[in-house]
Amino acid sequence: MKNKECNYGGQAVIEGVMMRSPLKYAIAVRKSNQEIALKVGNFKTISTRIKFLKWPIFRGIVNLVESLVLGLKALTYSAEQATGEEEKINNWEILLAMLTAFALFIVFFIIFPTAIARFLDAYLPNLIVYNLFEGALRISIFLAYLFFISKIKDVRRVFEYHGAEHKVIYAYEAGEELIVDKVQNYSTLHPRCGTSFIFIVLILSILVFSLLGKQTLLMRILYRIAIIPLVAGLSYEILKLSSKNMDKALIRWAVKPGLWFQKLTTKEPDDSQLEIAIEALKGILPEKKES
Repeated sequence: MKNKECNYGGQAVIEGVMMRSPLKYAIAVRKSNQEIALKVGNFKTISTRIKFLKWPIFRGIVNLVESLVLGLKALTYSAEQATGEEEKINNWEILLAMLTAFALFIVFFIIFPTAIARFLDAYLPNLIVYNLFEGALRISIFLAYLFFISKIKDVRRVFEYHGAEHKVIYAYEAGEELIVDKVQNYSTLHPRCGTSFIFIVLILSILVFSLLGKQTLLMRILYRIAIIPLVAGLSYEILKLSSKNMDKALIRWAVKPGLWFQKLTTKEPDDSQLEIAIEALKGILPEKKES
């Protein structure tokens, strides 16, 4: 029986995979002695306490922040298990890591392309071309970043676990038996992936930023930073909508660019990596049929 309505997702970590459901998360990691370490914990979103955070757009912003926090904790746990070295991370360190990542995002994906487009303003005939150029530059930076980090051996291994995560999710959605030989037949490209989410953010930002008109360089940068949460929330809604309508030809065509992006962030996993992803998914599955 197919499980198309499942709301499960995951993330590749160091020598492992983290899977998450609306209620639980599980992290499976291959230790240096080849044993599998599995950590299962309960997950409770803040939107259960603050009701308006369940509203469209708001829920996307909440999901992004909570995914980043849980992802950092999963990475720390996986590093501990894979290397055998204990590394504790507190809430302040998580906040610092998130702020650092956000600052780097602002510099490379907001300030840099906006400044370049502003510098070349005299050569761009109108506002439409201006925004298309800025957006294309932003996408090019992202592609270049993915291309170069994919050449790093350790990063490539993480991308293989990313591919394993997608295969297992695909197999579960299809109602397939969760064994390595059968899961291996599924694709590493999944429409509900974070890479596709980023692609939607980049495309949607071109449309949203074009509504702002022309301002000074400083105001352009400040407006773009302020609108990022809105763009992220809208992108989340688009991703959810598209993943639920993959039976429609137009939607399948529309998500293809995001899947092409995933060719850089996912690689074919070996059987041992699939075994890890399967264990992680089993860690969040209910013990018996639940609504």
